[in-house]
Amino acid sequence: MAKLLWNLKKMVFSRLVITIVLVMVQAYFLFATFYWLSNYMPIISVILALLSGVLLIYVVNRDMDPAFKLTWAIPLCLFPLFGGLLYLYVETNIITISIKKTINRRIEEGKPFLEQDENIRKRLNEKPCSMSAISRYVENAGGFPTYEDTKVTYFPMGEDKFADLLPELEKAEHFILMEYFIIYEGVVWNSILDILTRKAAQGVEVKLMYDGTCAINGLPHKYEEKLKAAGIEVRVFLPVVPFFSTYQNHRDHRKILVIDGKAAYNGGVNLADEYANKTHPYGQWKDTAVKVEGDAVRSYTMMFLQLWYSIGPESAVSFVPGDYLKYLPQQAAKERDMPLMQREGWNVPEGGYVMPYGDGPNSRHALAENVYLDMMNRANRYIHVMTPYFINDSGTIRAFKYAAERGTEVILIVPHIPDKKVIYDVTRISYPVLLRAGVKVYEYTPGFIHAKVVVSDDNKAVVGSINFDFRSLYHHFECATYIYRNPVIAEIEADFQRTLESCQEVTMEYYHSIPWYRRMLGKVLNFFAPLL
Repeated sequence: MAKLLWNLKKMVFSRLVITIVLVMVQAYFLFATFYWLSNYMPIISVILALLSGVLLIYVVNRDMDPAFKLTWAIPLCLFPLFGGLLYLYVETNIITISIKKTINRRIEEGKPFLEQDENIRKRLNEKPCSMSAISRYVENAGGFPTYEDTKVTYFPMGEDKFADLLPELEKAEHFILMEYFIIYEGVVWNSILDILTRKAAQGVEVKLMYDGTCAINGLPHKYEEKLKAAGIEVRVFLPVVPFFSTYQNHRDHRKILVIDGKAAYNGGVNLADEYANKTHPYGQWKDTAVKVEGDAVRSYTMMFLQLWYSIGPESAVSFVPGDYLKYLPQQAAKERDMPLMQREGWNVPEGGYVMPYGDGPNSRHALAENVYLDMMNRANRYIHVMTPYFINDSGTIRAFKYAAERGTEVILIVPHIPDKKVIYDVTRISYPVLLRAGVKVYEYTPGFIHAKVVVSDDNKAVVGSINFDFRSLYHHFECATYIYRNPVIAEIEADFQRTLESCQEVTMEYYHSIPWYRRMLGKVLNFFAPLL
Protein backbone atom coordinates (compact mmCIF):
# COMPACT_ATOMS: atom_id res chain seq x y z
CA MET A 1 0.00 0.00 0.00
CA ALA A 2 2.83 2.37 0.90
CA LYS A 3 4.52 1.62 -2.45
CA LEU A 4 1.26 2.30 -4.29
CA LEU A 5 0.86 5.66 -2.54
CA TRP A 6 4.47 6.53 -3.29
CA ASN A 7 4.04 5.72 -7.00
CA LEU A 8 0.81 7.73 -7.08
CA LYS A 9 2.50 10.71 -5.43
CA LYS A 10 5.43 10.41 -7.83
CA MET A 11 3.08 10.41 -10.82
CA VAL A 12 0.90 13.28 -9.61
CA PHE A 13 3.89 15.51 -8.86
CA SER A 14 5.89 14.52 -11.94
CA ARG A 15 7.10 17.22 -14.31
CA LEU A 16 4.82 15.89 -17.06
CA VAL A 17 1.64 16.08 -14.97
CA ILE A 18 2.54 19.49 -13.52
CA THR A 19 3.23 20.84 -17.02
CA ILE A 20 -0.09 19.53 -18.36
CA VAL A 21 -2.02 20.97 -15.40
CA LEU A 22 -0.41 24.40 -15.78
CA VAL A 23 -1.14 24.46 -19.52
CA MET A 24 -4.77 23.49 -18.87
CA VAL A 25 -5.11 26.24 -16.25
CA GLN A 26 -3.80 28.81 -18.74
CA ALA A 27 -6.16 27.52 -21.43
CA TYR A 28 -9.08 27.78 -18.99
CA PHE A 29 -8.28 31.41 -18.14
CA LEU A 30 -7.86 32.22 -21.82
CA PHE A 31 -11.30 30.95 -22.73
CA ALA A 32 -12.84 32.37 -19.55
CA THR A 33 -11.55 35.79 -20.60
CA PHE A 34 -13.11 35.36 -24.04
CA TYR A 35 -16.40 34.38 -22.42
CA TRP A 36 -16.40 37.35 -20.03
CA LEU A 37 -15.64 39.81 -22.80
CA SER A 38 -18.41 38.47 -25.04
CA ASN A 39 -21.05 38.62 -22.26
CA TYR A 40 -20.24 41.99 -20.72
CA MET A 41 -19.17 43.92 -23.81
CA PRO A 42 -21.75 43.27 -26.58
CA ILE A 43 -19.82 45.25 -29.16
CA ILE A 44 -16.89 42.85 -28.72
CA SER A 45 -19.26 39.93 -29.40
CA VAL A 46 -20.19 41.48 -32.74
CA ILE A 47 -16.53 42.11 -33.60
CA LEU A 48 -15.55 38.54 -32.68
CA ALA A 49 -18.41 37.10 -34.74
CA LEU A 50 -17.37 39.17 -37.76
CA LEU A 51 -13.76 38.13 -37.25
CA SER A 52 -14.73 34.45 -37.25
CA GLY A 53 -16.75 34.98 -40.44
CA VAL A 54 -13.80 36.59 -42.22
CA LEU A 55 -11.44 33.87 -41.02
CA LEU A 56 -13.87 31.17 -42.14
CA ILE A 57 -13.74 32.54 -45.69
CA TYR A 58 -9.95 32.70 -45.44
CA VAL A 59 -9.64 29.11 -44.17
CA VAL A 60 -11.94 27.68 -46.85
CA ASN A 61 -9.83 29.32 -49.57
CA ARG A 62 -6.46 28.64 -47.98
CA ASP A 63 -4.00 26.27 -49.64
CA MET A 64 -4.12 23.52 -47.05
CA ASP A 65 -5.33 19.97 -46.64
CA PRO A 66 -9.17 19.66 -46.57
CA ALA A 67 -9.01 17.82 -43.25
CA PHE A 68 -7.41 20.87 -41.61
CA LYS A 69 -10.00 23.14 -43.23
CA LEU A 70 -12.80 21.04 -41.73
CA THR A 71 -11.14 20.96 -38.32
CA TRP A 72 -11.09 24.77 -38.27
CA ALA A 73 -14.33 25.49 -40.15
CA ILE A 74 -16.59 23.72 -37.66
CA PRO A 75 -15.42 25.57 -34.50
CA LEU A 76 -15.45 28.85 -36.43
CA CYS A 77 -19.12 28.19 -37.27
CA LEU A 78 -20.24 26.69 -33.95
CA PHE A 79 -18.28 29.01 -31.65
CA PRO A 80 -17.90 32.31 -33.53
CA LEU A 81 -17.03 34.21 -30.36
CA PHE A 82 -14.05 31.99 -29.54
CA GLY A 83 -13.17 30.27 -32.81
CA GLY A 84 -11.62 33.29 -34.51
CA LEU A 85 -9.40 34.24 -31.57
CA LEU A 86 -8.30 30.63 -31.12
CA TYR A 87 -7.38 30.38 -34.80
CA LEU A 88 -5.33 33.59 -34.64
CA TYR A 89 -3.62 32.43 -31.46
CA VAL A 90 -2.64 29.10 -33.02
CA GLU A 91 -1.63 30.34 -36.47
CA THR A 92 0.23 33.51 -35.49
CA ASN A 93 2.38 32.15 -32.68
CA ILE A 94 5.52 34.30 -32.74
CA ILE A 95 7.85 31.60 -31.40
CA THR A 96 6.69 29.06 -34.01
CA ILE A 97 7.11 31.54 -36.86
CA SER A 98 10.58 32.54 -35.64
CA ILE A 99 11.80 28.94 -35.40
CA LYS A 100 10.52 28.11 -38.87
CA LYS A 101 12.28 31.16 -40.35
CA THR A 102 15.54 30.21 -38.67
CA ILE A 103 15.40 26.65 -39.96
CA ASN A 104 14.59 27.84 -43.48
CA ARG A 105 17.57 30.21 -43.34
CA ARG A 106 19.84 27.32 -42.39
CA ILE A 107 18.42 25.28 -45.27
CA GLU A 108 19.25 28.08 -47.70
CA GLU A 109 22.80 28.23 -46.30
CA GLY A 110 23.19 24.50 -46.80
CA LYS A 111 22.08 24.35 -50.43
CA PRO A 112 25.65 24.56 -51.83
CA PHE A 113 26.44 21.34 -49.95
CA LEU A 114 23.38 19.46 -51.20
CA GLU A 115 23.61 20.12 -54.91
CA GLN A 116 22.54 17.32 -57.21
CA ASP A 117 25.38 15.64 -59.10
CA GLU A 118 24.68 16.44 -62.75
CA ASN A 119 26.05 13.10 -63.94
CA ILE A 120 23.55 11.28 -61.75
CA ARG A 121 20.74 13.52 -62.95
CA LYS A 122 21.77 12.82 -66.56
CA ARG A 123 21.76 9.06 -66.00
CA LEU A 124 18.33 9.23 -64.36
CA ASN A 125 16.94 11.23 -67.27
CA GLU A 126 18.51 8.98 -69.89
CA LYS A 127 16.59 6.00 -68.51
CA PRO A 128 13.10 7.34 -67.79
CA CYS A 129 11.84 5.68 -64.61
CA SER A 130 9.77 6.47 -61.56
CA MET A 131 12.95 7.38 -59.65
CA SER A 132 13.67 10.20 -62.09
CA ALA A 133 10.39 11.99 -61.34
CA ILE A 134 10.39 11.59 -57.55
CA SER A 135 14.09 12.51 -57.40
CA ARG A 136 13.41 15.75 -59.25
CA TYR A 137 10.45 16.53 -56.98
CA VAL A 138 12.37 15.93 -53.72
CA GLU A 139 15.27 17.99 -55.01
CA ASN A 140 13.01 20.92 -55.93
CA ALA A 141 10.68 20.76 -52.90
CA GLY A 142 13.13 19.77 -50.18
CA GLY A 143 16.61 20.40 -51.54
CA PHE A 144 17.71 16.78 -51.15
CA PRO A 145 19.77 15.15 -53.92
CA THR A 146 19.86 11.55 -55.11
CA TYR A 147 23.08 9.56 -54.72
CA GLU A 148 24.89 6.61 -56.19
CA ASP A 149 27.94 5.00 -54.54
CA THR A 150 26.03 4.21 -51.37
CA LYS A 151 25.76 0.95 -49.51
CA VAL A 152 22.58 0.27 -47.51
CA THR A 153 22.28 -2.20 -44.64
CA TYR A 154 18.81 -3.10 -43.34
CA PHE A 155 18.07 -4.01 -39.73
CA PRO A 156 14.76 -5.89 -39.28
CA MET A 157 14.75 -5.41 -35.49
CA GLY A 158 15.98 -2.76 -33.11
CA GLU A 159 18.40 -5.16 -31.45
CA ASP A 160 20.02 -5.76 -34.86
CA LYS A 161 20.69 -2.03 -35.20
CA PHE A 162 22.27 -1.76 -31.77
CA ALA A 163 24.45 -4.83 -32.37
CA ASP A 164 25.87 -3.07 -35.43
CA LEU A 165 25.94 0.43 -33.94
CA LEU A 166 28.06 -0.16 -30.83
CA PRO A 167 31.19 -1.37 -32.67
CA GLU A 168 30.76 1.41 -35.24
CA LEU A 169 30.74 4.01 -32.48
CA GLU A 170 33.98 2.53 -31.16
CA LYS A 171 35.59 3.25 -34.55
CA ALA A 172 34.75 6.98 -34.50
CA GLU A 173 37.83 9.16 -34.96
CA HIS A 174 36.53 12.67 -35.62
CA PHE A 175 32.86 13.26 -34.75
CA ILE A 176 29.57 11.64 -33.80
CA LEU A 177 26.27 13.43 -34.51
CA MET A 178 23.13 12.08 -32.81
CA GLU A 179 19.53 13.27 -33.07
CA TYR A 180 16.70 11.27 -31.47
CA PHE A 181 13.10 11.72 -30.44
CA ILE A 182 13.38 9.51 -27.35
CA ILE A 183 16.28 8.73 -25.03
CA TYR A 184 15.52 6.80 -21.85
CA GLU A 185 17.99 5.57 -19.28
CA GLY A 186 18.52 1.83 -19.37
CA VAL A 187 20.74 -0.92 -20.76
CA VAL A 188 20.69 0.40 -24.32
CA TRP A 189 21.35 4.07 -23.62
CA ASN A 190 23.86 3.40 -20.85
CA SER A 191 25.93 1.18 -23.15
CA ILE A 192 25.94 3.93 -25.80
CA LEU A 193 26.68 6.65 -23.25
CA ASP A 194 29.72 4.72 -22.00
CA ILE A 195 31.17 4.75 -25.51
CA LEU A 196 30.31 8.41 -26.10
CA THR A 197 31.99 9.40 -22.84
CA ARG A 198 35.18 7.54 -23.75
CA LYS A 199 35.19 8.93 -27.26
CA ALA A 200 34.73 12.48 -26.00
CA ALA A 201 37.68 11.96 -23.64
CA GLN A 202 39.75 10.84 -26.65
CA GLY A 203 39.01 14.08 -28.47
CA VAL A 204 36.15 12.91 -30.68
CA GLU A 205 33.54 15.64 -31.09
CA VAL A 206 30.19 14.34 -29.85
CA LYS A 207 27.00 16.29 -30.51
CA LEU A 208 23.68 15.02 -29.12
CA MET A 209 20.24 16.52 -29.75
CA TYR A 210 17.03 15.07 -28.35
CA ASP A 211 13.42 16.21 -28.27
CA GLY A 212 12.15 18.30 -25.38
CA THR A 213 9.52 15.74 -24.41
CA CYS A 214 12.33 13.56 -23.02
CA ALA A 215 13.14 16.25 -20.50
CA ILE A 216 9.74 15.95 -18.83
CA ASN A 217 8.83 12.33 -19.49
CA GLY A 218 11.90 10.14 -19.66
CA LEU A 219 15.08 11.69 -18.29
CA PRO A 220 16.06 13.09 -14.89
CA HIS A 221 15.79 16.82 -14.33
CA LYS A 222 18.66 18.77 -15.94
CA TYR A 223 20.03 15.58 -17.45
CA GLU A 224 21.83 17.62 -20.11
CA GLU A 225 24.16 18.94 -17.40
CA LYS A 226 25.33 15.40 -16.70
CA LEU A 227 25.99 14.83 -20.39
CA LYS A 228 27.91 18.09 -20.73
CA ALA A 229 30.07 17.08 -17.79
CA ALA A 230 30.95 13.94 -19.75
CA GLY A 231 32.26 16.08 -22.62
CA ILE A 232 29.18 15.75 -24.82
CA GLU A 233 27.68 18.80 -26.53
CA VAL A 234 23.93 18.70 -25.87
CA ARG A 235 20.92 20.56 -27.20
CA VAL A 236 17.28 19.96 -26.31
CA PHE A 237 14.90 20.61 -29.16
CA LEU A 238 12.02 22.90 -28.09
CA PRO A 239 11.91 22.12 -24.37
CA VAL A 240 8.36 21.62 -23.17
CA VAL A 241 7.46 24.43 -20.79
CA PRO A 242 4.25 25.01 -18.80
CA PHE A 243 3.01 27.63 -21.21
CA PHE A 244 -0.05 27.45 -23.48
CA SER A 245 1.67 27.69 -26.85
CA THR A 246 1.29 25.85 -30.15
CA TYR A 247 5.04 25.76 -30.80
CA GLN A 248 5.15 22.75 -28.48
CA ASN A 249 3.08 20.86 -31.05
CA HIS A 250 6.12 20.59 -33.34
CA ARG A 251 8.43 17.82 -32.17
CA ASP A 252 11.73 16.48 -33.49
CA HIS A 253 10.70 12.92 -34.35
CA ARG A 254 13.81 12.19 -36.42
CA LYS A 255 16.34 9.45 -35.69
CA ILE A 256 19.75 10.30 -37.13
CA LEU A 257 23.22 9.13 -36.14
CA VAL A 258 26.28 10.06 -38.22
CA ILE A 259 29.79 8.76 -37.61
CA ASP A 260 32.72 10.65 -39.18
CA GLY A 261 30.62 11.44 -42.24
CA LYS A 262 31.13 7.85 -43.40
CA ALA A 263 28.09 6.07 -41.99
CA ALA A 264 24.60 7.22 -40.98
CA TYR A 265 21.76 5.39 -39.25
CA ASN A 266 18.09 6.17 -39.77
CA GLY A 267 14.77 4.46 -39.08
CA GLY A 268 12.20 4.18 -36.34
CA VAL A 269 14.46 2.96 -33.52
CA ASN A 270 14.89 5.30 -30.55
CA LEU A 271 17.46 4.93 -27.76
CA ALA A 272 15.48 3.04 -25.14
CA ASP A 273 15.31 -0.54 -23.90
CA GLU A 274 11.94 -1.46 -25.42
CA TYR A 275 13.31 -0.74 -28.91
CA ALA A 276 15.84 -3.55 -28.42
CA ASN A 277 13.35 -5.80 -26.59
CA LYS A 278 15.23 -5.47 -23.33
CA THR A 279 11.85 -4.64 -21.82
CA HIS A 280 8.40 -5.59 -23.12
CA PRO A 281 5.76 -2.99 -22.24
CA TYR A 282 3.66 -4.02 -25.27
CA GLY A 283 4.90 -7.48 -26.13
CA GLN A 284 7.57 -7.90 -28.78
CA TRP A 285 8.65 -4.53 -30.18
CA LYS A 286 9.07 -4.73 -33.96
CA ASP A 287 11.10 -1.88 -35.40
CA THR A 288 13.43 -1.29 -38.34
CA ALA A 289 16.41 0.84 -39.33
CA VAL A 290 18.97 1.27 -42.07
CA LYS A 291 22.64 2.20 -42.21
CA VAL A 292 23.91 4.08 -45.24
CA GLU A 293 27.61 4.26 -46.07
CA GLY A 294 29.00 6.46 -48.80
CA ASP A 295 27.86 9.61 -50.55
CA ALA A 296 24.29 9.67 -49.15
CA VAL A 297 25.61 10.25 -45.63
CA ARG A 298 26.04 13.90 -46.62
CA SER A 299 22.28 14.55 -46.56
CA TYR A 300 21.90 13.22 -43.03
CA THR A 301 24.89 15.25 -41.87
CA MET A 302 23.31 18.41 -43.26
CA MET A 303 19.87 17.60 -41.81
CA PHE A 304 21.44 17.34 -38.38
CA LEU A 305 23.54 20.50 -38.69
CA GLN A 306 20.68 22.60 -40.03
CA LEU A 307 18.55 21.83 -36.98
CA TRP A 308 21.47 21.96 -34.55
CA TYR A 309 22.43 25.45 -35.65
CA SER A 310 18.78 26.56 -35.54
CA ILE A 311 18.19 26.04 -31.83
CA GLY A 312 21.52 26.92 -30.24
CA PRO A 313 23.05 30.24 -29.15
CA GLU A 314 24.30 30.83 -32.72
CA SER A 315 20.78 30.58 -34.21
CA ALA A 316 20.84 34.27 -35.21
CA VAL A 317 24.29 34.06 -36.79
CA SER A 318 24.93 33.32 -40.46
CA PHE A 319 27.41 30.55 -41.20
CA VAL A 320 30.19 30.30 -43.75
CA PRO A 321 31.17 27.15 -45.71
CA GLY A 322 33.88 26.21 -43.24
CA ASP A 323 31.32 25.71 -40.49
CA TYR A 324 29.84 22.85 -42.50
CA LEU A 325 32.83 21.50 -44.43
CA LYS A 326 34.56 20.01 -41.40
CA TYR A 327 31.62 17.59 -41.05
CA LEU A 328 31.48 16.80 -44.80
CA PRO A 329 34.52 14.73 -45.79
CA GLN A 330 32.79 13.90 -49.11
CA GLN A 331 32.30 17.58 -49.94
CA ALA A 332 35.80 18.44 -48.73
CA ALA A 333 37.18 15.78 -51.07
CA LYS A 334 35.34 17.39 -53.98
CA GLU A 335 36.74 20.78 -53.02
CA ARG A 336 40.22 19.24 -53.26
CA ASP A 337 39.33 17.54 -56.60
CA MET A 338 39.98 14.11 -55.10
CA PRO A 339 38.13 11.09 -56.54
CA LEU A 340 35.50 10.33 -53.92
CA MET A 341 35.64 6.56 -53.93
CA GLN A 342 39.47 6.39 -53.99
CA ARG A 343 39.88 7.82 -50.52
CA GLU A 344 40.94 5.47 -47.76
CA GLY A 345 38.04 3.73 -46.04
CA TRP A 346 35.54 4.32 -48.86
CA ASN A 347 35.38 0.90 -50.48
CA VAL A 348 31.62 1.10 -51.07
CA PRO A 349 29.97 -1.02 -53.78
CA GLU A 350 27.56 0.47 -56.26
CA GLY A 351 23.88 -0.29 -55.80
CA GLY A 352 21.14 1.69 -57.45
CA TYR A 353 20.10 5.05 -56.03
CA VAL A 354 19.67 6.28 -52.47
CA MET A 355 17.82 9.48 -51.52
CA PRO A 356 17.69 10.55 -47.86
CA TYR A 357 15.12 13.28 -47.28
CA GLY A 358 13.46 15.21 -44.48
CA ASP A 359 10.30 17.18 -43.91
CA GLY A 360 8.87 19.44 -41.24
CA PRO A 361 6.36 22.16 -40.38
CA ASN A 362 8.78 24.76 -41.75
CA SER A 363 8.08 23.52 -45.29
CA ARG A 364 5.11 24.54 -47.42
CA HIS A 365 5.37 21.21 -49.28
CA ALA A 366 3.81 18.04 -47.91
CA LEU A 367 6.98 16.29 -49.03
CA ALA A 368 6.81 13.23 -46.79
CA GLU A 369 3.19 12.55 -47.71
CA ASN A 370 3.81 13.12 -51.41
CA VAL A 371 6.65 10.59 -51.46
CA TYR A 372 4.29 7.99 -49.99
CA LEU A 373 1.53 8.96 -52.44
CA ASP A 374 3.94 8.70 -55.36
CA MET A 375 4.82 5.16 -54.34
CA MET A 376 1.14 4.24 -53.97
CA ASN A 377 0.19 5.70 -57.33
CA ARG A 378 3.10 4.17 -59.25
CA ALA A 379 2.93 0.70 -57.69
CA ASN A 380 2.24 -2.00 -60.26
CA ARG A 381 2.46 -5.50 -58.74
CA TYR A 382 2.40 -4.74 -55.02
CA ILE A 383 2.91 -2.16 -52.30
CA HIS A 384 3.46 -3.31 -48.72
CA VAL A 385 3.28 -0.99 -45.72
CA MET A 386 4.20 -1.31 -42.04
CA THR A 387 3.21 1.55 -39.73
CA PRO A 388 2.28 1.90 -36.05
CA TYR A 389 -0.37 4.56 -36.71
CA PHE A 390 -2.73 4.97 -39.65
CA ILE A 391 -4.62 8.27 -39.34
CA ASN A 392 -4.86 9.93 -42.72
CA ASP A 393 -6.63 12.46 -44.86
CA SER A 394 -8.92 11.51 -47.73
CA GLY A 395 -6.06 11.78 -50.26
CA THR A 396 -4.00 9.04 -48.64
CA ILE A 397 -7.01 6.78 -48.12
CA ARG A 398 -7.96 7.36 -51.75
CA ALA A 399 -4.45 6.37 -52.89
CA PHE A 400 -4.68 3.09 -50.95
CA LYS A 401 -8.09 2.39 -52.45
CA TYR A 402 -7.05 3.31 -55.98
CA ALA A 403 -3.99 1.05 -55.84
CA ALA A 404 -6.07 -1.92 -54.68
CA GLU A 405 -8.93 -1.26 -57.10
CA ARG A 406 -6.60 -1.23 -60.11
CA GLY A 407 -5.33 -4.70 -59.17
CA THR A 408 -2.20 -3.88 -57.20
CA GLU A 409 -1.65 -6.01 -54.11
CA VAL A 410 -1.88 -3.62 -51.16
CA ILE A 411 -1.04 -4.98 -47.71
CA LEU A 412 -1.05 -2.88 -44.56
CA ILE A 413 0.41 -4.13 -41.25
CA VAL A 414 -0.46 -2.28 -38.03
CA PRO A 415 -0.07 -3.26 -34.37
CA HIS A 416 -2.38 -5.63 -32.51
CA ILE A 417 -1.14 -4.41 -29.13
CA PRO A 418 -1.17 -0.58 -29.20
CA ASP A 419 0.99 1.80 -27.22
CA LYS A 420 -1.72 4.49 -27.43
CA LYS A 421 -5.25 3.07 -27.29
CA VAL A 422 -6.96 6.28 -28.39
CA ILE A 423 -4.81 6.50 -31.53
CA TYR A 424 -5.45 2.81 -32.12
CA ASP A 425 -9.22 3.43 -32.08
CA VAL A 426 -8.84 6.03 -34.82
CA THR A 427 -6.57 3.72 -36.84
CA ARG A 428 -9.17 0.95 -36.78
CA ILE A 429 -12.06 3.01 -38.14
CA SER A 430 -10.27 2.99 -41.53
CA TYR A 431 -10.60 -0.80 -41.77
CA PRO A 432 -14.04 -0.99 -43.48
CA VAL A 433 -13.25 1.46 -46.29
CA LEU A 434 -9.88 -0.22 -46.94
CA LEU A 435 -11.28 -3.75 -46.88
CA ARG A 436 -14.13 -2.90 -49.23
CA ALA A 437 -11.59 -1.55 -51.75
CA GLY A 438 -9.55 -4.75 -51.60
CA VAL A 439 -6.74 -3.61 -49.30
CA LYS A 440 -5.49 -6.47 -47.11
CA VAL A 441 -5.06 -5.38 -43.50
CA TYR A 442 -3.15 -7.33 -40.85
CA GLU A 443 -2.42 -6.79 -37.17
CA TYR A 444 0.94 -7.81 -35.71
CA THR A 445 -0.07 -10.15 -32.90
CA PRO A 446 3.22 -10.64 -30.96
CA GLY A 447 3.17 -7.04 -29.83
CA PHE A 448 3.66 -3.50 -31.05
CA ILE A 449 4.96 -2.71 -34.52
CA HIS A 450 6.81 0.60 -34.58
CA ALA A 451 8.41 0.14 -38.02
CA LYS A 452 7.80 2.70 -40.76
CA VAL A 453 8.44 0.75 -43.96
CA VAL A 454 7.03 0.93 -47.49
CA VAL A 455 8.29 -1.47 -50.17
CA SER A 456 7.00 -1.82 -53.73
CA ASP A 457 7.53 -3.95 -56.84
CA ASP A 458 10.92 -5.29 -55.70
CA ASN A 459 12.59 -2.08 -56.84
CA LYS A 460 11.84 0.68 -54.33
CA ALA A 461 11.51 1.08 -50.58
CA VAL A 462 11.35 3.73 -47.87
CA VAL A 463 12.58 3.18 -44.31
CA GLY A 464 12.52 6.05 -41.83
CA SER A 465 10.78 7.80 -38.96
CA ILE A 466 7.62 8.84 -40.86
CA ASN A 467 4.29 7.37 -39.72
CA PHE A 468 1.08 7.40 -41.73
CA ASP A 469 -0.56 10.02 -39.55
CA PHE A 470 -1.05 13.77 -39.41
CA ARG A 471 1.60 14.22 -36.71
CA SER A 472 4.38 12.82 -38.89
CA LEU A 473 3.15 14.21 -42.18
CA TYR A 474 2.40 17.76 -41.02
CA HIS A 475 3.49 18.60 -37.46
CA HIS A 476 6.80 16.86 -36.75
CA PHE A 477 10.32 17.07 -38.12
CA GLU A 478 10.91 13.76 -39.86
CA CYS A 479 13.35 11.95 -42.15
CA ALA A 480 13.59 8.78 -44.20
CA THR A 481 15.72 6.91 -46.73
CA TYR A 482 14.32 6.29 -50.22
CA ILE A 483 16.00 3.31 -51.88
CA TYR A 484 15.73 2.41 -55.57
CA ARG A 485 17.07 -0.71 -57.32
CA ASN A 486 19.41 -1.53 -54.46
CA PRO A 487 20.01 -5.17 -53.43
CA VAL A 488 18.81 -4.40 -49.89
CA ILE A 489 15.22 -4.06 -51.16
CA ALA A 490 14.97 -7.86 -51.41
CA GLU A 491 15.86 -8.08 -47.70
CA ILE A 492 13.23 -5.49 -46.81
CA GLU A 493 10.52 -7.38 -48.68
CA ALA A 494 11.66 -10.70 -47.16
CA ASP A 495 11.35 -9.15 -43.69
CA PHE A 496 7.85 -7.93 -44.56
CA GLN A 497 6.83 -11.47 -45.53
CA ARG A 498 8.31 -12.89 -42.30
CA THR A 499 6.43 -10.27 -40.30
CA LEU A 500 3.23 -11.17 -42.13
CA GLU A 501 3.51 -14.72 -40.79
CA SER A 502 3.17 -13.31 -37.26
CA CYS A 503 0.01 -11.35 -38.07
CA GLN A 504 -3.71 -12.00 -38.06
CA GLU A 505 -5.79 -10.86 -41.01
CA VAL A 506 -8.43 -8.24 -40.42
CA THR A 507 -11.89 -9.00 -41.83
CA MET A 508 -15.23 -7.24 -41.60
CA GLU A 509 -16.26 -9.82 -39.01
CA TYR A 510 -13.19 -8.95 -36.99
CA TYR A 511 -13.96 -5.24 -37.26
CA HIS A 512 -17.53 -5.75 -36.03
CA SER A 513 -16.21 -7.77 -33.09
CA ILE A 514 -14.48 -4.63 -31.79
CA PRO A 515 -16.63 -3.22 -28.95
CA TRP A 516 -19.11 -0.71 -30.34
CA TYR A 517 -18.03 2.01 -27.91
CA ARG A 518 -14.40 1.73 -29.12
CA ARG A 519 -15.55 2.10 -32.72
CA MET A 520 -17.75 5.04 -31.78
CA LEU A 521 -14.90 6.69 -29.87
CA GLY A 522 -12.66 6.29 -32.91
CA LYS A 523 -15.24 7.96 -35.16
CA VAL A 524 -15.67 10.88 -32.77
CA LEU A 525 -11.93 11.36 -32.38
CA ASN A 526 -11.45 11.16 -36.14
CA PHE A 527 -12.87 14.69 -36.30
CA PHE A 528 -9.77 15.81 -34.38
CA ALA A 529 -7.47 13.59 -36.47
CA PRO A 530 -5.35 16.50 -37.79
CA LEU A 531 -4.45 17.28 -34.18
CA LEU A 532 -3.71 13.70 -33.07
